[in-house]
This record gives sequence, structure tokens and C-alpha cells, in this order.
Amino acid sequence: MQAILRTEAEQRGLRLSEAQLAQFETYTTELVEWNSRFNLTRITDYDAVQTQHFLDSLAVLVGAADLFPPGGRVIDVGSGAGLPGLALKIVRPDLRVTLADAVGKKVQFLAHLVQRLGLTETTAIHARAEELGRARAHRAAYDVALARAVADLAVLAEYLLPLVRVDGTAIAQKGARVEEEIARAAKAIRILGGGPPRITPYRLPGLDEARSLVLIPKLRPTPPAYPRRPGVPSQTPLT
Repeated sequence: MQAILRTEAEQRGLRLSEAQLAQFETYTTELVEWNSRFNLTRITDYDAVQTQHFLDSLAVLVGAADLFPPGGRVIDVGSGAGLPGLALKIVRPDLRVTLADAVGKKVQFLAHLVQRLGLTETTAIHARAEELGRARAHRAAYDVALARAVADLAVLAEYLLPLVRVDGTAIAQKGARVEEEIARAAKAIRILGGGPPRITPYRLPGLDEARSLVLIPKLRPTPPAYPRRPGVPSQTPLT
């Protein structure tokens, strides 16, 4: 059942154990079951889940493995169905992972899945990124802040960079053509303490269009005025 995931992960340098493959199998089953009640994802075909969800998530480890220190703290903003955060946790169980989403039903699913998969040091929280970025327990607390298919990069910068410690990294998963987004986000990245982004392209099996990781280093502390109150970054990006 897991031939695609096993083979494609190995080709990318990730060797998955039988226990990890079993966790991904359980993940798939739970995702499809819960999706029949809650709108978690439009992708429910078995093979598509393995490639467009799991392999896409694991591309973060392939393209940016050196940014995740042993036992590092990671936050997945707008986690939704747990991607990429839960997929990374399965492959790197040493990571301390926070899954954040503003939709309560999605957080309910995440909390259930964390328990179902037997994951430790993994927390699902119901909160907006702007709230977390001002909370003492989360501001500048993470080695890596992640977002997959959440918002334009100028908005994501204000969601992610306040959460990252200096010398940490914000990572956005994007499509192939990200240059315009990066240009629009340049002002926001600079204001929020980030450095010049690095683009790492990758491909998924069966899909024609390439995808990209946008890696933004945190060089300086984010000024106290940011993030702005909930809703403002999306309505008035720092462009």
C-alpha cells in the first residue's frame, strides 16, 4: 500500500521504517474518515495523498534538513490537516512540534491524530498566527516556522517571522513562480527582521509543475509593533 511513499522518499534520501510507514497509513485512513465530516482537504485519493500531501510535506526535510537541529522547536502555522508539521514529526520524532490553526474543527482533528499516532512533544493549538506572535510562550521561540498553502508571502512573513528566534528560519511552501511574491514581500521581510530569501525548487511525481521552498533567515529581532492585530496583515500587507 505504501509503495509510492516508500520508493519516492528513498529516492530523496529519506528511509522510512515500517513503523513510520504504518503511521502514514493510519494518517491516511483518519484523514479520509474525518474529511467526510469536516472539510479538511480536497485531496482524498490514496495515491494523491501519498504524493501531494506526504511527499510534498517531506520536501521540507529534503530541501532544508540542515535547518532542523536535533530536538528543535517547529511550528506549523495554518496546519489544517497537519501538513507539513505532522509528516515531519513522523519522520523526525526528535522534533518538538506545535500545530496551530484558527479553525477549531481542524484543531480537534489534529489533537485526535496526535493521540492516535502516539506522538509525543506534539501540541495542537487553536489560535491565529498574529496572537501567537505576541504571546510570550511563542514569540521568537522556534527554530523553524512553516506554512503550506496559507497566504501570499508578504502576509506569511508577518505570520511566521515573529515566531522564529534570531538565526532560525521561516519556510513557506510555494509554487514554481515565486519571484513576484518575493519582490512584493521584500519590505515586510526587512521590517520583520528577515534576510534575503533563498529558493529551493523541487518536483512531485506525476505533477508537471515544479514547486518551491522559500527559506527566509531571521537575522534580527522582530520589532515590538509586529505582528499587528488579527486580520490586519491579510487586509493590509507590508508591501
